[in-house]
Amino acid sequence: MSAPAQRELLVPAELYRKAGVVFGTQICTKYMKRFTYKILPDGFYLLDVAKIDERLRIAANFLSKFPPEKIAVVSVRLYGQKPARMMCERVGCRAITGRVIPGIFTNPYLEYYMEPDVVLVTDPRTDRQAVTEATKIGIPVVAFADTDNRIENLDLIIPANNKGRRSLALLYWILTREILRARGEIGPNDSLDVEYEAFMASRIGR
Repeated sequence: MSAPAQRELLVPAELYRKAGVVFGTQICTKYMKRFTYKILPDGFYLLDVAKIDERLRIAANFLSKFPPEKIAVVSVRLYGQKPARMMCERVGCRAITGRVIPGIFTNPYLEYYMEPDVVLVTDPRTDRQAVTEATKIGIPVVAFADTDNRIENLDLIIPANNKGRRSLALLYWILTREILRARGEIGPNDSLDVEYEAFMASRIGR
């Protein structure tokens, strides 16, 4: 009996590689090793394309179940800020970019207080304030996690390069498209109104 046909990826494997999504760091935490494919001669870890793709599907389906205004998307990391805002413009979620104000999820007297039902973070390390607060009040946390990330207090991991501008643009673009498809707001074969490059932040220093 022939092996079942491999499910088609959300975008071509070559695009994942071209955007740098698969390139991890030279450090790999114990939990993240399960998502790696191999180590390059220079010591950098490569992430498994199939596992990245699978987790993007799972995350999109999970996030699509929540009211859009109850999804908080967080990015302290500069290269994640534009992609997060672009996603929220199309999905209807709330973007928190730049510094996360302490108490934003836990202090109802705060001017910027909000009550999300789920939080998506760009990087568990730089967005740790949001992760900590979400954990305190029992809100699930979805996170893009690189090979060097610790995964405590994270409920759903999307393994990926969460530092590169192209990588973050493509990741957020795919997630946006798949959430809208899962909700039935665009057709199963339809795409977004822009290509992934439109989600890309400007280079730091420009």
